[in-house]
Amino acid sequence: MRGTLPACLAYTCLLAVLSILPLRSSAQQPDRIAQLEQRLKNLSAELPGINAKVSLSVSGASAQEFLRALAEAADLNINVDPAIEARIYNNFQSETALNILLFISQEYGLDINFIGTIISVRPLNPLAYRLPKPIEADFNAELGQLTLALENDSLVTVARAITQRSGTNVIVTNELRDRTVTLYVQNMELGPALRQLAFNNGLKLAETADGAFVFMPLGQREENFINSDAELATRRLTRSAIQDTGMEGQGGSLYVEPRGTHTTDSLPLLDVEASNTPIEEVVRHAADQVNANYFLFSALQGTITTRLRQVTFDDLLTALLRGTMYSYKQENGIYLIGDRRLEGLREMHVIQLQNRSIDTVQAMIPAEWRQGVEVKEFREQNTLLVAGPAPQVKEIVGIIRRLDTRVPMILIEVTMLDIRKGYNIKTGIAAGVSDSVRTGGTVLPGIDYTFGAASINDFLSRIGTGSFNLGRVTPNFYVTLSALEDNSNVELRSVPKLSTLNGHTASLSIGSTRYYRLSTQNVMGSLSPQTVVTEQYNEVNADMTINIKPIVSGDEQVTLNINIDISDFTHDTPIDEPPPSTTSRFESIVRVRNEETIVLGGIERFESVNNSAGIPVLSRLPVLKWLFSSRSKGRNKVVSVVFIKPTIIYQ
Repeated sequence: MRGTLPACLAYTCLLAVLSILPLRSSAQQPDRIAQLEQRLKNLSAELPGINAKVSLSVSGASAQEFLRALAEAADLNINVDPAIEARIYNNFQSETALNILLFISQEYGLDINFIGTIISVRPLNPLAYRLPKPIEADFNAELGQLTLALENDSLVTVARAITQRSGTNVIVTNELRDRTVTLYVQNMELGPALRQLAFNNGLKLAETADGAFVFMPLGQREENFINSDAELATRRLTRSAIQDTGMEGQGGSLYVEPRGTHTTDSLPLLDVEASNTPIEEVVRHAADQVNANYFLFSALQGTITTRLRQVTFDDLLTALLRGTMYSYKQENGIYLIGDRRLEGLREMHVIQLQNRSIDTVQAMIPAEWRQGVEVKEFREQNTLLVAGPAPQVKEIVGIIRRLDTRVPMILIEVTMLDIRKGYNIKTGIAAGVSDSVRTGGTVLPGIDYTFGAASINDFLSRIGTGSFNLGRVTPNFYVTLSALEDNSNVELRSVPKLSTLNGHTASLSIGSTRYYRLSTQNVMGSLSPQTVVTEQYNEVNADMTINIKPIVSGDEQVTLNINIDISDFTHDTPIDEPPPSTTSRFESIVRVRNEETIVLGGIERFESVNNSAGIPVLSRLPVLKWLFSSRSKGRNKVVSVVFIKPTIIYQ
């Protein structure tokens, strides 16, 4: 009993399966016959013989002979597949050709197709009328998640089911009508789920502007892969990668995919990944993606490895062809690509500068950009002529336009204030002998008077008496009497104004020159020597020099590079002596707002003099020292202050 129980179970299961299959066939059969009847009725309008009544009686005739006889009797065009091996035993009396065709189709498992008015009979394909398998696709509208359990299901049926459940149009191109797909995903968002379906089954998925998804077959030399952003994508294999099966999918690959449009000019944007890919193939494939018209003057040599995100087709061409011997130019919507030296790719542009000089602008053009580009100057018109490859000319014109802006003019007011305060006292009596001394001098204000020998003798004769004579002095004797006091309080103010362009140095120099005599005595000859005296006047300069370089920032603050050099003579000297001088220098960098005044610094100088000369011992005795000595005493204070005020003037 134990050995027979499994056998009984197996037999029972087999009977159950066999009982189900006829039910499914019987369920399918009426549908098939009904469709065939409707098609024959539609054809009867063109073939009246379908409704004609015929009488046929056969016994063991082949299906080919039977159908040939039916065609002759009803005046029909019937083609019979030689693969039909059925034998027909029937007797039909006054029956329509339509019912006879339906009968043999049902009884002998034949299929009938129509090509125009030709009726083609062939063996029935069981799969052609199989009941469609239900598509296991569930969409959660609240979460926007899709669950799929597919196994060799029709892609068209799957797309229809997803569209009905999600409300998002999923379209299948005609090339994929017979394609079957397999995938299992659970609770995945709609977009990623469809991309996974395309990736697993070797398809390409695109999303249209209205939010629909389109399944397309992979193009020639294309494959699916996971890009560097861990996203499912499609790339194009180069010919070398296909020939070398060991490198397929690694080296020599290309991936170009549109990524929306540019925000300003609505141009398509591209994501590009290329590994050791010919430049020409990158150009061709990218042009196909953005539907760009192009013309190649010559083959583009070289390979490229790159990764770009969201670039326009123009930016891609600029990056691909930079540093190569090729260039491009867009003309009437067509991209002309080829050697830079070709006539169609050269461009000429005239740039008339409005705010800058051609001397300064031309020096700012990078040397790399000027390679292969000719720049001509027209100074009379302040114009540049730029000729060369279109991309380089475009870059040069763009940078010149950005540099040709208004340059600020800065007015610099420099206020210089010198305050001198001091006094000088000079007293004493000087006497001596000189060849040429004349009587004369100043009595008021202050005494500085020289008495000659004649004046002194006349004075002595007047104060003498008959019995008392003071005598006479030598003819060359003189006496100088000094009693002077000089107080000074001088304020010297100068306000020079300088104007200069931004970034250029404004200079101011004011000064005076003094001369001193230099005598040179030379003895010439040996037998009869002669003395030659040469006098030469040398100059000594005392200047005030100001150098200021303003630089204007974006917030209208001015940076000043200041260099001030002030030199001045301290006091007068005889012509045989060089005049003493003082020098003050100031150098600084300051930042000041527009129309604000700053004080650079106050430079103070103190000069103190206390000199005396006289007869030893006598010049130190009280009262007598005023007769036997001369004294000079002085004190001076000089203060120099510099104020600077920049004002920005736009022209």
